[in-house]
Amino acid sequence: MAQADSTQARVSIFRAKGSKFVILRLMIRVTDLHVSANTALPAPDALRLEIPCRDDHASLVKGSREAIGRVLSGEDRRFLVIVGPCSIHDLKSGREYAARLAALSRELSGSLLIVMRVYFEKPRTTVGWKGLIMDPHLDGTHDIPTGLRLARSFLRDVLELGLPTATEMLDPITPQYIADLTCWSAIGARTTESQTHRQMASGLSMPVGFKNTTAGAVLPAINGIKAAMQPQTFLGINDEGRASVVSTTGNPASHLILRGGDNGPNHDAASVAAALGALTKNGLPGALMVDASHANCGKDCRRMPETFREIVRQRAGGTPGIMGAMLESHLVAGAQAMPETPEALVYGQSITDQCIDWATTEELLRETAALLGP
Repeated sequence: MAQADSTQARVSIFRAKGSKFVILRLMIRVTDLHVSANTALPAPDALRLEIPCRDDHASLVKGSREAIGRVLSGEDRRFLVIVGPCSIHDLKSGREYAARLAALSRELSGSLLIVMRVYFEKPRTTVGWKGLIMDPHLDGTHDIPTGLRLARSFLRDVLELGLPTATEMLDPITPQYIADLTCWSAIGARTTESQTHRQMASGLSMPVGFKNTTAGAVLPAINGIKAAMQPQTFLGINDEGRASVVSTTGNPASHLILRGGDNGPNHDAASVAAALGALTKNGLPGALMVDASHANCGKDCRRMPETFREIVRQRAGGTPGIMGAMLESHLVAGAQAMPETPEALVYGQSITDQCIDWATTEELLRETAALLGP
């Protein structure tokens, strides 16, 4: 066989009964035209063996998931608060924040069930930093194997403080690597209508919140909840990292999160009442969470405290259907643009959405515990 063109065609020469035939076979490339690299990841089993979920971690995860489930059902009357940085980008400041939050959580545990936001994946409207898993060095090198290792290690650090963990499951492969260390998860506003994410949520082992869409529509999130509660079959990967067919039993702890939208906030009493009514109309439990950040505060951290207080006032005033709230918080208020080098970052300040600072966070959580009581 002689090759006529390394990229377009190949000449094959055959002999049959003394005659020679030349067949020109076109070898036109039609796959991976825009793929520059394809790097194998460690198998989920291998990474879990390297960075294990110990018995004490598993016990806290199991107990926290059950406690969140009791809050959702109304059996536990504590107020659920998902609070922490918009995203984890610096492990040192993240650990410092977690240590402070763990101490406050223990103090207020009679009134509040506090779960730390530990977000490693960030959906982007166009482009931008996509989170610690995708770009752990903050330099565009996209060292995902290192990102997965850092994510597992950080989740363990938080759990070792006795603090439950919460994250958004964005890429459908990610749960295989971190779900065993996660107590609560979210399906974001950009993916709440995605069949892939609804199917994924149906198989997750922890309670899952569906946010309303970026436009503000609540019904797509309700439809997502209904789909996630049902058995699903879809394509995924198994513990060895091989492509597989995944079949689920459905996730009964799926619930709604109001986060506002393009038309404005939806944390007000009328919007909450309408959402609770829509849940009931669709045969779902009348319980939801309200996000004090994102569109509900116009992505302005200065407005976030009053937004959070309004949510808590509604709960205290007789709206038990508000079973929890979300709050974006870090050591330092505001947000910073990504500098040319990570060394130039302001310690403890978000590089994605704006956050309130620690002092404001502590004040709000103490206020909430005092108002709602045990």
